[in-house]
Amino acid sequence: MTKRSNRVAIMIVGATAFALAGCREEQVDAAAFPDLQSCVDEASRGGMFSAQDCETAFSQAEALHVEAAPRYDSIAVCEEQHGEGACGSEASATQGGSGSIFMPLLAGYLIGNMLGGKAGMAASQPLYKNADGRYTNAARTSTFSSNQGAAKLNTSQFVRPTSTIGKTPMTRATAASRGGFGKAGGTRSGFGG
Repeated sequence: MTKRSNRVAIMIVGATAFALAGCREEQVDAAAFPDLQSCVDEASRGGMFSAQDCETAFSQAEALHVEAAPRYDSIAVCEEQHGEGACGSEASATQGGSGSIFMPLLAGYLIGNMLGGKAGMAASQPLYKNADGRYTNAARTSTFSSNQGAAKLNTSQFVRPTSTIGKTPMTRATAASRGGFGKAGGTRSGFGG
């Protein structure tokens, strides 16, 4: 009976260790850039991403911006969340959008090397400026102190956010009830301190 109990105990300890290891989220090399040219310049200096990665990721971030950017019912509400001059109409950002719905301007993008190494697959997220001068991704899972720099980030930072196309735009009351656009997720200071 002792041998069987020892085996069961070892199996339980082994299963627990395996389960805990499975809970730990994978981290990837990531970088934030204020614009496409900054990424391409970094690539020409031997950065972690190629110029093609930069172009692909920027295009993905622009498409995701159109699909998932927060939408507000007035320019005033948008600027309360993102800062003065950091918003534009949906019509100027999208083809066929409304001139009475407002979105934050794309303030950069986050790119991650999802498979590791130079030949990895890049994933991206648009970045938006918050009213406090920091930056957040479209999924609102993190806030960054800068829109430029490199860090290790969890793969969850690149999860596709929910589409906001056709949804009721946020009013001052709905933005306030959520604690503001940039306050919905956890805080990170991986870029810029």
